[in-house]
Amino acid sequence: MNAVNQGSACCGLRSKNAVVLVANKEGGQADDLSEHTEKIFAIDKHIGIVVAGLVADARYLSKWMINECLNHSWAFETPINSGRLVTALADKSQVYTQKSEKRPYGVGLLVAGIDKTGPHLYQTDPSGDFFEFEANAMGNRSQSARTYLEKNFEAFPDCSVDELIKHGMLAIKSTAQDPLSTRNVSIGVVTKDNAFRLLSEEELRPHIEAVKDEEVEAAEDEKKEDEKEEKSHSRDWAYYYYYYYYYYYYYYYYYYYYYYYYY
Repeated sequence: MNAVNQGSACCGLRSKNAVVLVANKEGGQADDLSEHTEKIFAIDKHIGIVVAGLVADARYLSKWMINECLNHSWAFETPINSGRLVTALADKSQVYTQKSEKRPYGVGLLVAGIDKTGPHLYQTDPSGDFFEFEANAMGNRSQSARTYLEKNFEAFPDCSVDELIKHGMLAIKSTAQDPLSTRNVSIGVVTKDNAFRLLSEEELRPHIEAVKDEEVEAAEDEKKEDEKEEKSHSRDWAYYYYYYYYYYYYYYYYYYYYYYYYY
């Protein structure tokens, strides 16, 4: 789990008709002559994964999952159920926690899939555990993303694909050290009507701009609230100062008059 927690953050969200995967690819030191490591992989037309941890292990497991999908389609002439594939993956991962000849896989997966029972989002751990979620995040600094998802998950079932992407971007933004861009963010989407696919850079730009615009609006609202609070604070001090000044001199003259009159 340490390898999973040290990997760059990623998250997944599902609605009634779609599942969205969002990955922050800032783990590697990319420059003008290189690119960040890919973290989202297409497994089948109806299944995709996003990973956190050792990408080499993730590539091996993704190839194994693709092979399982092909074998199931060839044997039964129907796409594999996403829950069945995740169960087989969890069993495979759990075997190496009991044997000494190989180490456990150092990667966690969020698996997005759609089948006859609807959209699904699963998380698998190196220990072999797996869980189904409405939304979840994992990786480095993912707690802030989970906090955002926990606050807003009740609205996800009725969200459109664009709204799900926006929520995913806002969740992953809180984990990023650098500003979001088309180079350090990737998004995968699968819906009931369309196969799993990665969004291109041209498709990513409007979503990134929408998040930046919301950041600007949030900053302006926060600034207005601070100014309002500062004005209120100033009025309070003026109020206290005025009454302190009034009562001080009132009692001063009162006692002075009293002392002069009687003595």
